[in-house]
Amino acid sequence: MSGNIIKHDNILQTVLKNSYWSSKGFNTRAIHAGQVRDARYGSIFTPIFMEDAFLNPNRSKSVFTDPLSQEEYIYTRYGNPTITTAEELIASLEEGEAALTFSSGMAAIAATIHTFLAKGDHVISMRELYGQTYSLIKNELPRFGIETTLLSVKEMQSIDGFIKPNTKMIYVESITNPLLRVLDLKSLAKVAHEHSVLLCVDSTFASPYNQKPLLFDADIVIHSATKYLNGHNDLIAGAVVSSKEIIKKIRDQRIKTGGSLDPLAAYLLARGLRTLGIRVERQNKNAMKLARWLEDTEYVRRVYYPGLKSHPDHGIAKRMLKGYGGVVSFEIDGGDLPASKFADSLRIAIKAPSLGGVQTLVTVPRETSHHPRTGVTKEELKLLGINEGLIRVAVGIEDISDIIDDFALSFKKALSV
Repeated sequence: MSGNIIKHDNILQTVLKNSYWSSKGFNTRAIHAGQVRDARYGSIFTPIFMEDAFLNPNRSKSVFTDPLSQEEYIYTRYGNPTITTAEELIASLEEGEAALTFSSGMAAIAATIHTFLAKGDHVISMRELYGQTYSLIKNELPRFGIETTLLSVKEMQSIDGFIKPNTKMIYVESITNPLLRVLDLKSLAKVAHEHSVLLCVDSTFASPYNQKPLLFDADIVIHSATKYLNGHNDLIAGAVVSSKEIIKKIRDQRIKTGGSLDPLAAYLLARGLRTLGIRVERQNKNAMKLARWLEDTEYVRRVYYPGLKSHPDHGIAKRMLKGYGGVVSFEIDGGDLPASKFADSLRIAIKAPSLGGVQTLVTVPRETSHHPRTGVTKEELKLLGINEGLIRVAVGIEDISDIIDDFALSFKKALSV
């Protein structure tokens, strides 16, 4: 059946199931999947259910059934129709069985890790992680008796030699921050499953439009939904996508630890998801044009972008990614002070530490994601290749000629002698 039409108390509500949308295109699913339409009031998208609790027992089960627990809605920390809509939409776009949303990307990461790792377990991850994720794995997990091994991207290629009998999870980012290294997820999944180890992939930088890790046999996909999924820099959220069995276990952790998303944020997230495809397609094109321009600019020492042949993982990126993403990083001579002056001189692009939104944002990683307060030492920065003068650009959907002009003027202001 392609959908349910249910009538009770003279309210006609239509729910089109995710199975109906599985054969439809990405943008069609982004607009329609998971939505509840109410004929009584004429709503064409699921409204905001801004309540903490629901009538119990209630008759919403036939319309708003939680696919994970078969429970009626009781309390918003457990589930809420607006939140369910965002989750079903994300699951559809990632081609997963189910999804969960969280109050932040870090809440999603922490809940997932603590669901599957306990005292005596071992996790393998990578040094080239987002700063707070790196700190969580390096500094916090050992406090709970969880053994950790952090490898370089190069070492991840021979990960088989680092797996132990107590290894339970491999945790990676499919595109790293800020040097945009790209991993061969298919090879990692093969090794992980040979050892009955979960492969968990943070796919924030790729977005479901450019990559679906589950199709490369990853077990769990995580997003900072704050970024591309939302796309408007106006909420904080996280998401996890996997099988129903895995998501149910993580949901139990979310209920206990309380990292649920609120209904208003869920509504805004679902709104942002409707334009994910067209936004990311534009950002892919803009980032490629900017990266090529930066390679030819006298002020730039090196450009990092997977779409460039000069990138060390260009070959892997061609196999793993539909598009190369909206983030470009580059280095300039003179260190962090000139880099900061460049960012401060921009008129259109904004100096701010986020990505994935419609506006272009610029940041100096050593001032933000890889600042000493994140727990990354000077020695580790050197090991990671986070050099002085590194600048990260999260490209928006503006006319790229205007962004390039903005950059050219700022280079002259900040770097010309």
